[in-house]
Amino acid sequence: MSSSQLQEFLAREFPEIGGLDLRVEHVDERCIRVRLPAHESTLRPGGTISGPTMFTLADVCVYLLVLAQIGPVALAVTTSVGMNFLRKPAPGDLIAEGELLKLGSRLAVGHVRIHAEGSQELVADASLTYSIPPR
Repeated sequence: MSSSQLQEFLAREFPEIGGLDLRVEHVDERCIRVRLPAHESTLRPGGTISGPTMFTLADVCVYLLVLAQIGPVALAVTTSVGMNFLRKPAPGDLIAEGELLKLGSRLAVGHVRIHAEGSQELVADASLTYSIPPR
């Protein structure tokens, strides 16, 4: 699936996260780059982007990368997540860069690094496993 096809799929199948306005900036057979634009609703007290927002970004990033390879399979589901929050990001856009480590017939494993726009310092790092339903 292309960047635009992934955007359309996300809007159609998951309208509840449409308010985050996630943008697929790049996708290929191994990597994806997803932008989370700054929005007041993603901030927590103290003026930083919330952990649940970064978790959602990481999860959606790997989900879309898997779908880019296998097609629009809405029932591919997260089975495992390990996530480290490394530093507080200042309010602003977040960039998630995901890499597909393994794509099997039943499981896919991906890794995501999240940083603030304009910085290469990581704010979060996650590894996710997805279960792929049988065709």
